[in-house]
Amino acid sequence: MTAQKNDYGANNIQALEGLEAVRKRPGMYIGSTDFKGLHHLVWEVIDNSIDEHLAGQCDLIEVIVHPDNSMTVKDNGRGIPVGLHEKLQKSALEVVMTVLHAGGKFDKDTYKVSGGLHGVGVSCVNALSSYLKAEVHREGKIFTQEYNQGRPTTEVMEIGEASDTGTYITFRPDKEIFETLEFKYDTLSTRLRELSFLNKGLQLKLTDERDVEEDGSFRVESFFSEGGLVEFVQYLDESRTPIIDEPIFIAGKKDDVEVDVAMQYNTSYSENIYSFVNNITTKDGGTHVSGFKRAITREFSKYATDNGFFSKLKFNVSGEDFREGLTAVISVKVQEPQFKGQTKGELGNSEVTSIVSQCVGDVLKFYLEENPKKAKQIIDKVVLAATAREAARKARESVQRKNVLAGGGLPGKLSDCTSKDPTESEIFLVEGDSAGGTAKQGRDRHFQAILPLRGKILNVEKALEYKIYDNEEIKNMFTALGVSIQEKDGERELNIEKLRYHKIVIMTDADVDGSHITTLILTFFFRYMRALVDQGHIYIAAPPLYQVRKGKQSRYCWNEEERKEAIEIYTKGNPAEASSLKIQRYKGLGEMNADQLWETTMDPETRILRRVTIDDALEADRVFSMLMGEEVPPRRDFIERNAKYAKVDI
Repeated sequence: MTAQKNDYGANNIQALEGLEAVRKRPGMYIGSTDFKGLHHLVWEVIDNSIDEHLAGQCDLIEVIVHPDNSMTVKDNGRGIPVGLHEKLQKSALEVVMTVLHAGGKFDKDTYKVSGGLHGVGVSCVNALSSYLKAEVHREGKIFTQEYNQGRPTTEVMEIGEASDTGTYITFRPDKEIFETLEFKYDTLSTRLRELSFLNKGLQLKLTDERDVEEDGSFRVESFFSEGGLVEFVQYLDESRTPIIDEPIFIAGKKDDVEVDVAMQYNTSYSENIYSFVNNITTKDGGTHVSGFKRAITREFSKYATDNGFFSKLKFNVSGEDFREGLTAVISVKVQEPQFKGQTKGELGNSEVTSIVSQCVGDVLKFYLEENPKKAKQIIDKVVLAATAREAARKARESVQRKNVLAGGGLPGKLSDCTSKDPTESEIFLVEGDSAGGTAKQGRDRHFQAILPLRGKILNVEKALEYKIYDNEEIKNMFTALGVSIQEKDGERELNIEKLRYHKIVIMTDADVDGSHITTLILTFFFRYMRALVDQGHIYIAAPPLYQVRKGKQSRYCWNEEERKEAIEIYTKGNPAEASSLKIQRYKGLGEMNADQLWETTMDPETRILRRVTIDDALEADRVFSMLMGEEVPPRRDFIERNAKYAKVDI
C-alpha cells in the first residue's frame, strides 16, 4: 500500500465530471442537508487525509472548529498537486477542488484503497460551502486558492516557503443549503476516536474554538491508538465483564482484500458486531459480516461437537447463540468496493464473504486448539445462550398464544384510538396511572392511544431474555403495538407488519425519575425493537418546564431561555413588575390539567416531539451498556467527565 513521495503529481489526477448537479441535488451526494449531511462534509475532507495515511504518507490530522462554525482540516501528507493538469490546462489543485470525481483515488497507482462517499470528495464540499480555502505545503512552497460555492475566486497563488508538506482545507458550509450550520463536538470526537482505532499509528487532534476554558485555552482532545482494533473492542466493552482476558485478533489478506478483525466475549446478553470497509461504517453489514458470522458458527460448532460440549442438549444450537455476548469489529480494505444504497450502508462484493470466512476461520481453528480453557469458557457461554434462547422462545410463544386465545386481546390499561389506520395513529407511553388519566382526558380519541406504564420497567440490559416476557409492562407494549419476535433461518427478527401505530411517543415527567424511565424504555427499544427506532417510529414528548402568568395572560416555556424571555416580555424590563408574575415549574405531567397537557404536549399543531434516531449505533451501544449495565466505574467516570456540561435543576 505504500506509495513513493515522487509518484503523486498532476497527471495522477483524473477528472470525470463537473459540479453542476451538486448544489441542485445535494442529498444525492451527501445523503441529506440536515445535521448528518453537515457533518458529512467534514468526513469527506478527513477521508482525503486518511487516504494519505493509508498510502503511508500521513501520520497527523488536525480538525479545528472555529467560533463561526467554519472548519479547518489539516494533514501532514504530500499535499495536493498544484502542477498543470495537461488535459484541462489548469492547476491540478483547482481540478481537485472544482471537478466532481477528480482526485488521486481514481488512479490505482496513487491509492490502493480509499474511502469517501462514492468518491465525490472535497469538490462536493467546495460546492456546498459559501467559502473554502485550500492551502498546500509542497515542494518547499505554500500555495493557496479560495472559492465561493465551488467557483474559484482567486488563482492558485504561491504565498511563501514551507519546510513541511500537507494540505489545509478551511470551509464554511453554505446557509442556502443546510438546515443547520452548527457542528456537534460529540459527533466529531466520536468519529475521530473511531478513525484512530481503525488506523493505528495515526494521531487525530480535535480543537473546538467555541469552547473556551477559564484560562483562555480551547477545548482540545487527541486520539491515538497503537493497538488498533484490539483497543477498539476493549473500549466498546469497558462497561462489560470479559470472559476471556484478551480479545482475539485476526489479520489476513487474499486477492488484494485485507481483513482485520478483533473480537471479545463478555457476560452480557447482547450481540454487537460493527463493520467497516475502507474506514467507512457499513451499518447494514454486508458480505464481510456474512463471512465473519459463517466462520464463527462453523468453527465453534465443529469444536464444540468434536469435544462433546453439545451432547446433553435437547435442542439445536443456532448461529446467534455463538454470538451472544460477542463484541466484534470487522474492518476490510477492498480496492473496488460495491455498496448497496446511497450512503454505503451495506457491502455487496460477493467474493469478500469467502475471503473473510477463510481468514477468520483459519485463526479461530488455531486459537481453539491452542487455548482449550478459553475455548471451554466461550462454549459454556454458548450453551447458556442456547438454553436461555429456548426458554425465551417458550415464554414468547406463551405470551403470543394467550393473546390469540383472548382474541388478540389488548392490554386492559390501553385506551385505544378509534382509527385503524396505523399511518395516522399514535400511542403515548405515559409514566403512571395519574398522568395516564390526564392524557386520556386530553387526547384526541380519533388517532391518539394512551398506555400507562406502572413504575420503572425492567432494565433489559441486565436481564436474561426470557425474563422480559414475564414483565407486565413489557408484555403490554408488545401486545399494544402489535409486533412480535419471530425466528427465520435460525435468526430472530422483529415482525412489524402488524404495527398498530406509526408514532410511538414516550411521555414522562420532566424530572430525574422521568429521565430514568425514558432511558429504560429506550434501552428496551434499542435491544429488542431496534427496527422501530431505525424506521423512525419512536419519539420523545417534550412537556414544558414552566408556565409564566401575569393576570389572565400566560406563556409556556420549554427551557430557561424561554422563561427569561417571558419574564422580560411581561415586565418590559422593569424588575419591579416581577412581583406580579406567577411562575410555575412543572415537575410532573400530573400537575397539568387535561387541556394544558393537550395544548402543550399532545396537540400536533403546537407540541414538540423529538424523533429518536441513531447517528452512531456503535456509540449508542456503548452508552446504553455503560448507563444501564453492571459495571459502576465507567458510569461514574462518564458522569464526572460530563458534569460540567449538565444543567442542574434546583
